[in-house]
Amino acid sequence: MNISYHGHSVVKVTTGDFTILIDPFLTGNGQGDLKPENEKPTHILLTHGHNDHVGDTIALAKENKALVIATFELADYLATQGVETHGMGIGGGRTFDFGHVKYTQAFHSSSFTDEEGTVHYTGMPAGIILTVEDTKIYHAGDTGLFSDMKLIGEEGIDIAFVPIGDNFTMGPRDAARAVEWISPKITVPMHYNTFQPIEQDPEEFKRLVSHADVQILKAGDRVSL
Repeated sequence: MNISYHGHSVVKVTTGDFTILIDPFLTGNGQGDLKPENEKPTHILLTHGHNDHVGDTIALAKENKALVIATFELADYLATQGVETHGMGIGGGRTFDFGHVKYTQAFHSSSFTDEEGTVHYTGMPAGIILTVEDTKIYHAGDTGLFSDMKLIGEEGIDIAFVPIGDNFTMGPRDAARAVEWISPKITVPMHYNTFQPIEQDPEEFKRLVSHADVQILKAGDRVSL
């Protein structure tokens, strides 16, 4: 299994014959390295409906006949765009052929703006606990700090991807507290430096964390397991 980071909140997991993309914001991602035409996902997982997370989902899913897994309202909207989807709810889990997906709460917002400028309600924002080959990956999505992260920590998280950009999500200090509560073995900061309002120094976040191995990854880097 390979787990890699690709700027903003994009995470790629490959295992056996499966390639999973989480929040595939590829086009327009100044921190990213992936080109949509080169990616062949079998599955796409989404945390919420904002355009910098849904990203290239529709085109990628259609081109590769990939199953999109998302919260129910977002999945319902994407299905109207000709995408194969599976909708889920906060707290719900399901086993797929690549592993297990469980949706957690996140404190943020969620909507999608289409090419005509129409804003679509896309349900609750979420985090994802993805279990593949007995490795538990927590992708926090976009979120502020919340105390139930302590309960997420009880899941036995191996790798946590946490936003540190501030302004729209947790900043470095709150993200460090989140890591304390989640207690993962490895932490990767995400959702920073893509746009001016979320410019941050990840080294500051690393200095604040004493509860996990913090791996600051450039786009294309793999998590060192």
